[in-house]
Amino acid sequence: MSRKRTRTDRDRRSKTVSISLCERGQTTQDFAIGIGVFILAVAFVFSFLPSILTPFDSSVSGGQTAQTDRVADRVVHNLSTETGPETELNGSAFEEFVDDDEGLSERLGLREDEARYDRIDVRLEPLNESEPLGDEWTVGDGYENQSAASSARIVTFEAGSFTRAAPECDPACRLVVRMW
Repeated sequence: MSRKRTRTDRDRRSKTVSISLCERGQTTQDFAIGIGVFILAVAFVFSFLPSILTPFDSSVSGGQTAQTDRVADRVVHNLSTETGPETELNGSAFEEFVDDDEGLSERLGLREDEARYDRIDVRLEPLNESEPLGDEWTVGDGYENQSAASSARIVTFEAGSFTRAAPECDPACRLVVRMW
């Protein structure tokens, strides 16, 4: 008994159809546009992200920072010992400096007119902490965590040069000058 193939038998067989790369629907132009949009998105994220992470612009200018550096250098130079290294300060001269709050702006060459007034705070801090050694080692307008230009110098003191109890600067202290 031979079976004759009919048209319906042929239709029931499964056909495998392969789609070539030319017929898949993506062209070179589509790829180029997609990559271009991706690169623009990445560039936008990298240019916008820093402004999100830094909440505000600093109100301290480069001029104020430079002025603070000059004042810190002047303080260290004026109070340094004649024989030791430049960063070794005379204790009694430093005591006089912090005790005489009057005329501080004039002694440091700062502006002091009605239009512009440079506020300054000079303090001695231990190396491993950010708190000052006390009010007796601070001079100026009183810094209260406002936005300010800051400069610091590592200083030591000449042995036996203090007239009162020496600050706890073992082996050295940080002289911090802030201006706003």
